[in-house]
Amino acid sequence: MRERLHDIDGQALLEQLRAWAKELGFSQIGVAGIDLHDAEPGLLQWLHNGFHGEMDYMAAHGLKRARPQELVPGTVRVITARMDYLPRDTAPTWREQEWQRIATPGLATVSVYARGRDYHKVLRSRLQKLADRLTEAIGPFGHRAFTDSAPVLEVALATRSGLGWRGKHTLSLKRDAGSMYFLGELFVDVPLPLTEPESAHCGSCSACLDICPTQAIVAPQVVDARRCISYLTIEHAGPIPEALRPAMGNRIYGCDDCQLACPWNKFAQRAVLPDFDLRPALAEPTLLQLWAWTEADFLRHTEGSAIRRIGHARWQRNLAVAMGNALRAGTGAGGDEAIARALQAAQPGASPLLREHIDWALAQRSGVPGTGPSAA
Repeated sequence: MRERLHDIDGQALLEQLRAWAKELGFSQIGVAGIDLHDAEPGLLQWLHNGFHGEMDYMAAHGLKRARPQELVPGTVRVITARMDYLPRDTAPTWREQEWQRIATPGLATVSVYARGRDYHKVLRSRLQKLADRLTEAIGPFGHRAFTDSAPVLEVALATRSGLGWRGKHTLSLKRDAGSMYFLGELFVDVPLPLTEPESAHCGSCSACLDICPTQAIVAPQVVDARRCISYLTIEHAGPIPEALRPAMGNRIYGCDDCQLACPWNKFAQRAVLPDFDLRPALAEPTLLQLWAWTEADFLRHTEGSAIRRIGHARWQRNLAVAMGNALRAGTGAGGDEAIARALQAAQPGASPLLREHIDWALAQRSGVPGTGPSAA
């Protein structure tokens, strides 16, 4: 096979890969080299600061994250891919609609990316299909597909291969696509031609830093995960720090605020695959509707979804916080009474973790003597 590679027109093969990728639903692919040594100091400092929180796997892998050839021996190139994920029927005013949802206490807000099928499964299977196409063209070759599933510096590789630049919120940004896309990689032992990186275009804008509800973006391109709502609602298993609960509002799975505030996301692209279409159960859910889900309901509604990985217990913990915030804000039309009754009904059988969050939530109710955030 190595002899055959010498006879291959690398640029022509890259163009063929781009065509195959488009057929498979990818929005763009690029090719990065494997030298990420300039990313190592920042990674080490981030870990040293403890900004990874309870994500111990990030520290366990150490610099392997920045050394593709150690992660997958024999790797000489990384094929990077992005896939837009806004649902196909997303309205032009989608950002305004999202802000309105966040501002409505009785509603539940799930991050846009999680409202359809689990992207891990979608991208990984299609990356493998891309590898299969390449195998048919050049014969067997060494490769491994990744989609947020191993210690890979995805944004660094995407930046080097021209898929975008690293925004101040740390996500990959592209002028004609914003940041509403997933990233995936194919580590390969095929010396494909490299694609040109894209320069940064954030300028003096600080919209993402300014809007973050918990001020988790502690500096441009630096996020303290321990304060990030996405981390708290998805990765963090224990009690949510009480000081951060009010800022979570009605966000029960992930947080899109930094992306909603980013001016480049007026150019965000719609998905081409039906996989990311909005699930009916997550279209306009209220907190009470989701709170009423039994564990069986949760598993049924989240089948094939990224949400399922947090489990029903953590789902309820997140909802309890949002319901407490709704009680503090006041939902009107009897909503407060309904939320309080639902929380109280769950108290007797709740786990210690959930009971603590329910008790906190009930204490946020406005107008109730001896309760609320200023009661102490």
